[in-house]
Amino acid sequence: MPVNSNLAYFSDLSYRTAFVIYVIGLVIALVYYIRRSSEVATETVGVRERELVGVSGTGTVAGDTPQPPGEGTEPARGVDKLGGMVQSMLWLGLILQGASIVLRGLSAGRFPWGNLYEYISLVTFLTMAIAALVIQRKDLRAMWPWLLVPVLILMFYGGTKLHVASGPVVPALRSFWLPIHVSIVSFGAGICMLSGVASMLYLFRQSQPKGEEHGKIGEILRPLPGADTLDRIAYRAATWAVPVFGLGVILGALWAESAWGRFWGWDPKETMSFVTWILYAAYLHARSTPSWRRAAPWINIAGLAAMVFNLFFINLVTAGLHSYAGLAN
Repeated sequence: MPVNSNLAYFSDLSYRTAFVIYVIGLVIALVYYIRRSSEVATETVGVRERELVGVSGTGTVAGDTPQPPGEGTEPARGVDKLGGMVQSMLWLGLILQGASIVLRGLSAGRFPWGNLYEYISLVTFLTMAIAALVIQRKDLRAMWPWLLVPVLILMFYGGTKLHVASGPVVPALRSFWLPIHVSIVSFGAGICMLSGVASMLYLFRQSQPKGEEHGKIGEILRPLPGADTLDRIAYRAATWAVPVFGLGVILGALWAESAWGRFWGWDPKETMSFVTWILYAAYLHARSTPSWRRAAPWINIAGLAAMVFNLFFINLVTAGLHSYAGLAN
């Protein structure tokens, strides 16, 4: 069917607008992060001074010991408003990015994930949607800058270097397996990205425990949640990512049998997808094994690196049966 150029135009416009909204959200998130760092530092000083007073056993006159800006004070309300603004901006960006995906599909009369530009748009959209549902508590909002930066890099690269005009897909992709396989793999990849970023922040937090930050690195990491919280987010996300991504790999094998007459052929993309799944499964095993628990976050980050390597290098550099992933028609 002919491409609807108007819908294709509004799809691209929605994508670019969502990107701008996310950038604005990142700027507000950075301001929130800095304000939150200052607030946490003041709270920590206040707690330590009260502890010292308690240990010395000396009395104090009301007002002698600085009190941290607790709930309900003007500084705390100002920081909370910034956090709420971040959430609102990112939800607006999500709506626009979702509209971009829908309009792209309507413009070409097909499911809109037949090339790398569309795949990156879907993965980043799902990553942001999953994160928006997870990062709702006030103590988790400091994670946004760390997650938004890789998402924006992916969106910028996809929207500039990989963008192709809306159109039909190559014959090999004209299958009912396309929306099933790619949707599930993309959903798994979105969860994997959240899990990998959480493990990275967990390692940072381990080196600078909450309340014991020191130096310039400590100032940067001060607003982040505690190491245990970050570890739980990474683990719970991975418990979903492993079965979902694994199901996507299995469905890809079924599609391969239908298209090429074999379930598995060790094609570069098939191989790296399997390696990625193995790494995330190994992370879950290591996380549950006391002797391997220290290595678990590193394995999780290796899984994220393998997924990104598979996304770019395998699709764009190596030659294989999946080389058409960067093409539109």
